[in-house]
Amino acid sequence: MRPLLLALLALSLHAEPLRVAIAGLNHGHVTGFLRAAQARPNDITIVAIWDPEQSLLSKYAASHHFQPNQLFTDLNKLLDSTKPDAVASFSDTFAHLQIVQAAAPRHIPVMMEKPLAVSTQHARAIQKLSQANNTPVFVNYETTWYRSHGEIWNLVHNQKAAGPIRRMVAMDGHQGPREIGVQDEFFNWLNDPQKNGGGALFDFGCYGANLMTWLLDNQRPTKVTAITHTTKPQIYTKVDDEATILLDYPQTQGIIQASWNWPYSRKDFEVYGATGYTIATGGNSLRTRLGTAKTEEAHTPAELKPTEADSISYLVNIVRNKQKPAGLSSLENNVIVTEILEAARESARTGKTITLPK
Repeated sequence: MRPLLLALLALSLHAEPLRVAIAGLNHGHVTGFLRAAQARPNDITIVAIWDPEQSLLSKYAASHHFQPNQLFTDLNKLLDSTKPDAVASFSDTFAHLQIVQAAAPRHIPVMMEKPLAVSTQHARAIQKLSQANNTPVFVNYETTWYRSHGEIWNLVHNQKAAGPIRRMVAMDGHQGPREIGVQDEFFNWLNDPQKNGGGALFDFGCYGANLMTWLLDNQRPTKVTAITHTTKPQIYTKVDDEATILLDYPQTQGIIQASWNWPYSRKDFEVYGATGYTIATGGNSLRTRLGTAKTEEAHTPAELKPTEADSISYLVNIVRNKQKPAGLSSLENNVIVTEILEAARESARTGKTITLPK
């Protein structure tokens, strides 16, 4: 308990809330982040918002009560005039590099919504900017804050309770962006292969690649094979809506099922070892059969550390305590995730298995 108490004490010593700027408003998850931030005024305050589209600035100013002097169409001007402690990015994925190019040389940490980048070239450029300026840049996934995944890490990675990992299966997605009613500005870039990198392949394939890379200590697969379909071309006119990715490691196989065609929303993750398995369905549900257990058992996941329980707490902890992002959020992990997604995109395009260079 001592390290946890010290971490909480360190956070409490900062009386002023973290001053955060929002970069980009066309990623629909910004609504949830703004709502969460405004519910935690002691931890975080939104000092300004940036988007190149004035219509989006006006929309969010009206819905979240921002003042005219908090609205910017020029990101550099925002950063220089408001001097935020950190930037939270909710742009299309293609714009992530632009945002880091503005923030990192000013030594302003950036947290961005998944995935990291549309290409390995962009991902490595982001990583170089972060390293050269000694400024944290990290990626936020909803699934990072799942208690079930934290418990899989403890059981499978730390305790080795299932033996060596042999197979992992990730099933992520929903009925489709249009079907679940995402905002028009969100849908428009999700359906744009340049701004999104792909369709369901990038939007939901990143979750499985992120988790598998994490459990294997940032090991890169040797081969990537993928197939994609567009089963609803009348809606998704430019991108795939169905993707399956196979990852080949020396001792492990990974299967990523990313879809905008599930009958229900899901973020499920299965890990099979030589002597047991764990199955997570959502954030708090975990089933296991480990070692000599005769049957499958329900398993109650432990609570996550308060400083790692959600994106806002993690952002505050990284900036205030000057810690380096690690694990699922780290650039080390997410550059590999981008390599996997890029290889999967090429595999689906060519019909060939892609061998990743050593």
